[in-house]
Amino acid sequence: MTHDTTALYQALAAHDPRFDGVFYVGVTSTGIYCRPVCTARTPKAANCRFFDSAAAAEKANFRPCLRCRPELAPGNAPVDDAQRIASLIAQRIDEGMLDDGAGLESIAKRFGWSSRQIRRMMQRELGVSPIELVLTRRLLLAKQLLTETTLPMSEVAFASGFTSVRRFNDAFNGRYGIPPAQFRRATPDARSTATSSDTFSLQLVYREPFEWDALLAFLGARAMRGVECVDGDAYLRTVSLGTHRGWLRVTHAPARRALMVELTHTLTPVLPAVLGRLRHLFDLSARPDVIAAHLSRDPKLACSVARHPGLRVPGAFDGFELAVRAILGQQITVKAATTIAGRFVTALGEMVRTPHAALDRAAPTADRVARARVEDLAALGIIRARAGSILALAREVASGRLVLAPGARPGEVISRLEALPGVGPWTAQYIAMRALRWPDAFPKEDLAARKALGGATPAAVDVASHAWRPWRSYALLHLWQGAAGR
Repeated sequence: MTHDTTALYQALAAHDPRFDGVFYVGVTSTGIYCRPVCTARTPKAANCRFFDSAAAAEKANFRPCLRCRPELAPGNAPVDDAQRIASLIAQRIDEGMLDDGAGLESIAKRFGWSSRQIRRMMQRELGVSPIELVLTRRLLLAKQLLTETTLPMSEVAFASGFTSVRRFNDAFNGRYGIPPAQFRRATPDARSTATSSDTFSLQLVYREPFEWDALLAFLGARAMRGVECVDGDAYLRTVSLGTHRGWLRVTHAPARRALMVELTHTLTPVLPAVLGRLRHLFDLSARPDVIAAHLSRDPKLACSVARHPGLRVPGAFDGFELAVRAILGQQITVKAATTIAGRFVTALGEMVRTPHAALDRAAPTADRVARARVEDLAALGIIRARAGSILALAREVASGRLVLAPGARPGEVISRLEALPGVGPWTAQYIAMRALRWPDAFPKEDLAARKALGGATPAAVDVASHAWRPWRSYALLHLWQGAAGR
């Protein structure tokens, strides 16, 4: 954790959940310590002391806040993994991977506990069981589907995660006091119509402003041919989750302050997982107002911040896919890497049928790549050392030893990545920035950053970048915009 108190105070003022559990703040005027997501009024900077853990805050004689309950801090806090586990369980259920408790057991094993311990801990710390936690997520998604789509009631039930229409009706009526069919009839004007008989549309809202054109240009230049593409003002890609295959199309609807997502009916069983991944890909949870206010204080970034309000950090739909693309791009141009990535997808990606000529492959999975040989990848024009890096990465991800997804601890993941052959600090930080959604990732070796700071050494760049904390990932995107002349 950074000990730059100015950066920590900025993170506190933003109430960004990505910092929840990374640090705690003690308020000297009240003697209470809180999480950075606490809804209480932000204290004055002069009254704040920052700590790495709840234990350190208590040792300094601060009392835990009764509103935000620091003992429940999620994410990166080693003191309490309750929220991390809850999130993982929800994700497994969303993806249909928690059948008869098997998924819960695998999560428990990963944390060195039993599934019974996890259930008991979640009940004690969060007040709900794993299934109760997910029920709320399912019902909220169901409300959105009833409001925004014309999907049949049975599809709404299954898309939101229920195993039967009867259970869906009972849960919805029990929670909201109205049957789902009656709820839909009460909001007829809000529903969108399906784009075709094979697809339906939903919206994902964001906080304004949103720099869509810059984000689309970034993704388009790095698109893996066959898996994703940018067509005009739209982003398209194939989706392969478990046994479900399909495709989606994302466009910008600024009047609604939302992204419009068109996707195939074949993806309704994994809809929560798809929508979650899209929120990460397009950085929809960012606070652009808070980030811009901080970064614009630096003259080196002020012009770009003014020119690109709402600039987002592109995330990843799949962490392994992003990491492979990052390794392929080492020491070569973006265009050359995109060409090689296209060969990689053609050789190892599963065929997917779509009505779009540019989309015909699913991204190669870690399991599939791990079974390949160095010779197989070298035949695609990938140098042998880089092929070895990709195979090592695939084995780590396939085994579960390396998790490239939001919620993973950035420090641990970066260390594991740098331990792989051929993966340097720049690549590890870049993967953390995009796959882990870590807002303070920063590759100090980056050429654009060094040029922006007058040819400074990596060490000098690292020191200078402290002024941008805790939003260094966003600062880097602005430096890249400046280097590209945009």
